[in-house]
Amino acid sequence: MTNEPPKGLKMNLVRSYLADPICDAEFFNSCKQPKAFKKLLFGLCFFHATVQERRQFGPLGWNIPYEFNETDLRISVQQLHMFLNQYEDLPVDAISYLTGECNYGGRVTDSHDRRVIIGILENYYNHSIVNDDGYKFSDSGKYFAPKDGEYDSYLEYIKTLPILAKPEVFNMHANADITKDQKETNMLFDSILLTEGTGGGGGAGDKDEMLHEVSAGIIAKLPKSFDTEAALRKYPTAYKQSMNTVLVQEMGRFNVLLDCVRASLVNLQKAIKGLVVMSQELEEVSAAVINGKIPELWMGKSYPSLKPLGSYVNDLIQRLTFLNDWYDDGVPNVFWLSGFYFTQAFITGVKQNYARKYTIPIDTLSFDYEVMPDDMDTSKP
Repeated sequence: MTNEPPKGLKMNLVRSYLADPICDAEFFNSCKQPKAFKKLLFGLCFFHATVQERRQFGPLGWNIPYEFNETDLRISVQQLHMFLNQYEDLPVDAISYLTGECNYGGRVTDSHDRRVIIGILENYYNHSIVNDDGYKFSDSGKYFAPKDGEYDSYLEYIKTLPILAKPEVFNMHANADITKDQKETNMLFDSILLTEGTGGGGGAGDKDEMLHEVSAGIIAKLPKSFDTEAALRKYPTAYKQSMNTVLVQEMGRFNVLLDCVRASLVNLQKAIKGLVVMSQELEEVSAAVINGKIPELWMGKSYPSLKPLGSYVNDLIQRLTFLNDWYDDGVPNVFWLSGFYFTQAFITGVKQNYARKYTIPIDTLSFDYEVMPDDMDTSKP
């Protein structure tokens, strides 16, 4: 059994205020510093909702998705209540350390995430939230800690908050919503695809026919593997021309990918005909081809790509054509930077060529950038 956090900042706040011990009237009203406790308590619940919701933004929210839960909130609430009862002033540094470094920070393993969570907590655990009734959590001014009041007044205020929180609440740019929406859309479609049957019935023959047609089309488009030995003879390793090594290495990497794609599709055709056993790998390849996705088997040998299957195949062919033209016509005047399998090798090769030509230490070199017009002449001077 799992207990998932509710979706949305508003519902997270509602759940926090309906959970123990906050919902206990005796606990809620028993602090010796009632105004400070209620203000900081709301800030703590808002912080808890914020760190939960930032996971929806993928790596923009956290480098690693952490499983913050109600236990972290509960112990932080009890510590807040205890410290305010024991001290006459506001021990902001102490409760910030316990909450940010121990309770929540104890789950955080990435150093950058730790800095982020401490920075977020500073927005809600500070003197201004207690002393300034006009203190806002975001630029829009919609989110703030309500004035000192009864328990129900806080729930009433939470109910007035927007159902969908904008990224500015999480100190993010408005475009961060694009990443979140894409992630949720992909999850929805993946869930729908999981409900689809994998075989049987009258549609099995149609699927097999479609699989055979698509795989045959891809195989027909794929060129032959590169002859790396011939490329090495034509472009031997040279001290003053590192691009020769880059070309041969790129050909080798793409050969591995080509062999993987071609072999899996050929075996898939044979499995459809019953000539070989339909293994788990081939089953996954067939499912990916039907759904228009890149098979995981290919991605294990491939460069990173988020394209669907058809666009991926076209992109792969363009990359292979780029390398083939380089082999036939010599080093190009303009390089397709994103067309390399391993771009870092090309960047290092450029630095090596420049450093060896002008006898400059390669460690001192860096790149400068200038935006060129689209119609600029790219012919060799």
